[in-house]
Amino acid sequence: MTRPADALSARLATGRILAAPGAPDALAARLVQAAGFEAVYMTGFGATASRLGKPDIGLLTQTEMTTHARDMARAVAIPIIADADTGYGGPANIARTMEEYAQAGVAAIHLEDQVAPKRCGQLAGIRLIPAEEAVRRLQCALAARPAGGPLVIGRTDAMPAVGAEEAIRRAKLYQDAGVDLVFVDGIKRIAEVEAVARHVEGPKVVSIVDGNETVALKAADLEQMGFSVVFYAVTALFAAARAMADALAVLKRDGTPAAAAPALMTYADFSALVDLPHYQDLDHRFG
Repeated sequence: MTRPADALSARLATGRILAAPGAPDALAARLVQAAGFEAVYMTGFGATASRLGKPDIGLLTQTEMTTHARDMARAVAIPIIADADTGYGGPANIARTMEEYAQAGVAAIHLEDQVAPKRCGQLAGIRLIPAEEAVRRLQCALAARPAGGPLVIGRTDAMPAVGAEEAIRRAKLYQDAGVDLVFVDGIKRIAEVEAVARHVEGPKVVSIVDGNETVALKAADLEQMGFSVVFYAVTALFAAARAMADALAVLKRDGTPAAAAPALMTYADFSALVDLPHYQDLDHRFG
């Protein structure tokens, strides 16, 4: 069986941009796969929201995140790119993080250069560790990676914290450290996407976040700019939250979900999504 990291590497080698929508949980990951996408992004933002109902400010532990990744990997056959926050501690913790994510079955992880506890890259108040320390931490992850283990993406949150010049400098340092891809997060403007594309060569990731002007850029545009992977980290999460809120508002107002029915997935479609027919067949044959 092809290992997840090898499958992702082979896909990236085609040169076509890889779109990886964010999934807050295993059910959303199945929806991403069912929609025909070739990879899924396990977001820390979505994981924290789905598990705790809390904001992405470093509340989930390494164990919670890797358990979440393992559950997601069991649910889909496409590669998973997972948020690994800051590595959850010092060098020994980073080494364990690499082992746990490898055992969970993810294809790639990204490590960021924020001071712990971290926060979502779209929030204000981000604090960075020194670039040289971030390089050592990435080198530790690479040295500790098990054979066939996840690709390592070096993420910098310098763009919203201190600006494009430092973000680009850090991205190049992380490339020199040997990471497989680099990821400048916290981008909110098209000009910032263009700056990264212009000054950072090699495999790189961009995240398009709903609500800012970068949504005007299509995947084909980003591919032409030289990006290898595009995350749509919160699209599914925000759509699901809006749909649930609307359906519940109808139920509260009317005392029945009848008016919400046209917008709902049918019981049969949902059963197919969660692979009920497979288990019914097992029961029929062996029960």
